Amino acid sequence: MDLKKNGSSPVLTDPAPLNSSRLGLPSNIKPYSSAAQAYSSGLYSTKPRRKAILGKLDDVRANGWLDAMKSSSPPRRQPNKDYISEPAIDENDMAYHKWLMSYPSALTSFEQIISSAKCKKIALFLDYDGTLSPIVDNPDLAIMSNAMRSAVKHASECFPTAIISGRSREKVYKFVKLTGLCYSGSHGMDIMCPVTKFDSTGGHPNCIMTTDEQGKEVHLFQPASEFLPMINEIFSSLVDITKDIVGARVESNKFCVSVHYRLVNKEVWPEVAQRVVNLLEDYPRLRVTHGRKVLEIRPVIDWNKGKAVEFLLESLGLSNREDVLSIYVGDDRTDEDAFEVLRESNRGYGILVSSIPKETNAFYSLRDTSEVMKFLKSLVRWKKLDGDA
Repeated sequence: MDLKKNGSSPVLTDPAPLNSSRLGLPSNIKPYSSAAQAYSSGLYSTKPRRKAILGKLDDVRANGWLDAMKSSSPPRRQPNKDYISEPAIDENDMAYHKWLMSYPSALTSFEQIISSAKCKKIALFLDYDGTLSPIVDNPDLAIMSNAMRSAVKHASECFPTAIISGRSREKVYKFVKLTGLCYSGSHGMDIMCPVTKFDSTGGHPNCIMTTDEQGKEVHLFQPASEFLPMINEIFSSLVDITKDIVGARVESNKFCVSVHYRLVNKEVWPEVAQRVVNLLEDYPRLRVTHGRKVLEIRPVIDWNKGKAVEFLLESLGLSNREDVLSIYVGDDRTDEDAFEVLRESNRGYGILVSSIPKETNAFYSLRDTSEVMKFLKSLVRWKKLDGDA
């Protein structure tokens, strides 16, 4: 894979360039919203580019961006060190334990989960950041521990396993370093999965056969390939307009761009948001979603992590089967689409990784990455001792 420099961060490209003739959008994927019809003649706006207007914060407040940024970026919990003999009652703990009544721990509910999996094949879907690795200030340092890698490896030997991340697929693979898994980057817009004899996606108009770094045959699916020039352009623009904001970092994730504000002073968050708002006025085919101290810019197409789960189940030959139980473990808002797909179709369970109460479509919860590792080990132990699938 080629490594190209674009701005201050690397942009990775595939071994062979993909174009719309090889990877066109299927009819069920909407390339842009009705509000963008006026720009349907091409990928780019016909209006001249404008520099971001500074200080125009009313737009951000009116659109609820600040509220969304705050709600998706809760402060980390701090241990209570202000007691000598008797600890004070922690209201956060009380709220969390009350929340657990609705979203019980997947560890304490493990027997219930495996009871549902009896005589079924488990399909395992895992987010990366905040699930397999802790959230860190520098996204480049979100390193997966060797213990977690071992847990994922053993799980993938027992169950069909996919990593689904907002990161670029190449970055996630470099973090995980395991072969034989399916990897989905850019919130499901860049999927690579080993070819199996059960695979039913070979004839999919957006799926091509290629080889991975080990020379093994894989299917590559990129429903937003036509947006790549636009994504590269807006990445460069975002790097330019945020370079004077202390702590701001722009990350290219191939089919989406992440603007991290974890290290930005909270008083400056409105400025970050407003600059992004102003820039996107010229890109009606792009939208913003909110993550944990990150704004993510991606194409306006009918595709998300939930759609990625459905595609991966099809690719693994596991879709439309009564004997399959899917388990998706994730920690962020973008994982909610996958939780919702499993809940509404009654295909399995979403497990939210969170140490604070959150509204979620998941069935169960885990507090942190250490509990994720315990859960994976429990699944493997069950499979080897009692699994029927």
